[in-house]
Amino acid sequence: MKLYVISLAVGLLVGIIYAVLQVRSPAPPAIALIGLLGMLIGEQIVPGVKRLMAGEAITVSWLRSECVPKISGVEAKPALAKAEPQKDDSAA
Repeated sequence: MKLYVISLAVGLLVGIIYAVLQVRSPAPPAIALIGLLGMLIGEQIVPGVKRLMAGEAITVSWLRSECVPKISGVEAKPALAKAEPQKDDSAA
């Protein structure tokens, strides 16, 4: 139930912002999609700041594994494992 109340409160806040900016609601598709993209990217700022405050680096691999899937909705591809040298069993 708490999640629904929070969702309603955020919706009200967005409605107020729309009114202040004089943007019709529902917003035209391009504006709405850009706003949603901003929300998705904005959600990733908090984990990044937490990581920096913990003294950890923000690396490309961290961005690809943690942020990109949440923004794009596409799961990250696993890193390519280093190929182990082939053992030649024919010499035995």
